[in-house]
Amino acid sequence: MSTPSLQQAYNSELFEKDGKDLLGLLKDALDASMEEQREKVTVWVSPEEEYQFWKSFDSQQSTTKEFFETVLERSIHIHHPKFIGHQIAPTVPVSGLATLLSAQLNNGMAVYEMGQASTAIERLVIEKFTQAIGWGDGDGFLTSGGTLANLTGLLAARKAKASSDVWNEGHDTNLAILVSAEAHYCVDRAARIMGLGERGIIQVPVDDNYKMRTDLLQEYYNQAISDKLEVIAVIGSAPSTSTGIHDDLEGISAFAKANKIWFHVDGAHGGAAIFSKKYRPMLKGIEQADSVIIDGHKMMGTAAITTAVLYKNSADSYATFSQKAQYLWEQNEDPEWFNMAKRTFECTKSMMSLRFFAIWNAYGNQFFDDFVTSLYDAARAFSTLIKEASDFELFLEAESNIVCFRYVEGIEPDAYNTVNKKIRQTLLEDGVFYIVATQLRTGYYLRTTFMNPFTTAKHTKLLLEKIRDVVKIVTNK
Repeated sequence: MSTPSLQQAYNSELFEKDGKDLLGLLKDALDASMEEQREKVTVWVSPEEEYQFWKSFDSQQSTTKEFFETVLERSIHIHHPKFIGHQIAPTVPVSGLATLLSAQLNNGMAVYEMGQASTAIERLVIEKFTQAIGWGDGDGFLTSGGTLANLTGLLAARKAKASSDVWNEGHDTNLAILVSAEAHYCVDRAARIMGLGERGIIQVPVDDNYKMRTDLLQEYYNQAISDKLEVIAVIGSAPSTSTGIHDDLEGISAFAKANKIWFHVDGAHGGAAIFSKKYRPMLKGIEQADSVIIDGHKMMGTAAITTAVLYKNSADSYATFSQKAQYLWEQNEDPEWFNMAKRTFECTKSMMSLRFFAIWNAYGNQFFDDFVTSLYDAARAFSTLIKEASDFELFLEAESNIVCFRYVEGIEPDAYNTVNKKIRQTLLEDGVFYIVATQLRTGYYLRTTFMNPFTTAKHTKLLLEKIRDVVKIVTNK
């Protein structure tokens, strides 16, 4: 039944007006950030204050444009070169536009007939990834984020390597995986979701450079077998999220082959370096993996949330989820690459392939090379700057776009953590720069992640000066 409110909600002229308003606001916001007309990356407000603000806003009569403007004013601006915090990309505008297109079309993509264009485009996107890795018969699909992607990859490992058919018959053995002690927490979460429990998550220590100790893998594997555990997979980080350090993928691969277990690479953060001619060697050995995941919304400039799940052997892409759903597809035994719900968790799967392909279509592979390379270069330059500054301490030489460091001058070692925590909180509340922090073996460190290719040495020098000013405040000196 057509009603006045329904007619207004779907009015195309109103849609055009609101759309033009939004694009104008986004254009101005992009200019303000990229040209640094905007002083602050973020305006800090406590969670309760922000909730009360929106509760009050909800009670007012506001236009759609006013709503858009208010969201922009009260959000963090990651396109600003002084955003050097969490690993989320400043969206390439054309990818943002592709996301708007996909959101309005809303093609579910569970089956081909619900997403014809985006399904075919997704296959092309996956081929670009597998070719860059160096796989001849690779395959895969896109899914919603690294957490879900890692879980999907480990389920494939279970299907391929477990002695029993857990998917159909349930567990009859205690399964386990080997993983670096520095692996992202989502790997631990995935293993627990799979029912492996704490015993089944075997953490391998890291060396002084925070790389997984491959020399200990066989020892830990043998102990697991003695403990009546069935090890199905080993996971390499490329790189770890806290430190940006890459595991020895070649060494891990050799171990996996020797013991006939699955080799999975969590490349959510740095796997995109397969497109960088300069930094591709950091991923040496990735081509030997059975499965790899790579986030587009981290190091490839796509809108969130967009992750590639990639398999060396095409058959593994189809084997994980095997069940009947006659109302979705007619042939249950045929892999049917074009019916995506046969291979992914999602049934209503967004048209995320458009976010990748829009960039490829507009700028080609060179964009991804330039994007990754510029970020890694910037981090290494900042790493050098820290080493040259006597009042700061560098945790490790930068391998990727992550740099961990802390302020140390004039501070007793037992106060390092306290002072640097105050530095981080003061910077957050100040809002001119946005950086984060991490807890490492030797204490609390400030952590920068270079995500904007327009962040330069000018900005990092200003950051160090800002920290020095903050130190005077937090130490009363």
